[in-house]
Amino acid sequence: MQFDTLQQGISFYENYARVSGFDTRLYSRKKRKSDGKISLKYCVCNKEGFRKTPRLQSNCKKKRPITRMGCNARITLKLINDQDNYIIFSFHEGHTHPLTTPNSVHHTK
Repeated sequence: MQFDTLQQGISFYENYARVSGFDTRLYSRKKRKSDGKISLKYCVCNKEGFRKTPRLQSNCKKKRPITRMGCNARITLKLINDQDNYIIFSFHEGHTHPLTTPNSVHHTK
């Protein structure tokens, strides 16, 4: 797929995630050195990766639940060099956790 702007690509993945039953977050980006435009943008499942410090070892008073489960679902948007459009460069659909049911989707952000 091709998008006119980066925001259109991000919105597309967010809508797909909402229908599928998971939340997303913006993970990382790469900029071109020549003009500073974002050349790659990663949108991932909000349960991607793991926290750096385990909650049980930290000295915080309120223990928050573990939200990251190592999920690999993501999309990579890439800038087309000769145009100012973005394409879906890679798409990984697999989740390592159960998805939200249609009745509970309203609880997602």
